[in-house]
Amino acid sequence: MALDIARGMNYLHHCNPPIIHRDLKSSNLLVDKNWTVKVGDFGLSRLKHETYLITKTGKGTPQWMAPEVLRNEPSDEKSDIYSYGVILWELSTEKIPWDNLNSMQVIGAVGFMDQRLEIPKDVDPQWASIIESCWHSDPRCRPTFQELLEKLRDLQRQYAIQVQAARSATGDSTQKEP
Repeated sequence: MALDIARGMNYLHHCNPPIIHRDLKSSNLLVDKNWTVKVGDFGLSRLKHETYLITKTGKGTPQWMAPEVLRNEPSDEKSDIYSYGVILWELSTEKIPWDNLNSMQVIGAVGFMDQRLEIPKDVDPQWASIIESCWHSDPRCRPTFQELLEKLRDLQRQYAIQVQAARSATGDSTQKEP
């Protein structure tokens, strides 16, 4: 699922001009019968004609929004990266982000107090590192979707190798894909 979302967002960010989603969140992701994820709801999307986008509407869902967006500062593709990090957090925790805070509290905590969701200790350290990289306070330090795709593919390969090794160790000769 994480790879599908990153592929879709990478495509949008590589359009000419780039398309910034601006409302990337789990409820805007569509899952088909094969568990393939498609990015949907482009109601807040904008074509990037300038270096940065500035929103005047204040629309969006604060729980998934980047700090710079919450502060109504200029934003670009990297604000979608932050939102993607929240989705990765959801995938790893199976929890709702900031469910203990209302929207105004989230704006204060994330936008002005530099707080982030807590990543549980049992989350794979490599996965946690990817999430944290998406949440960097300085948007320029966040990875691109292209870079995230490479990291996720590496993790997928590592996982496949671990599964294969575990099957070999237990004598399981079935060749199912992970």
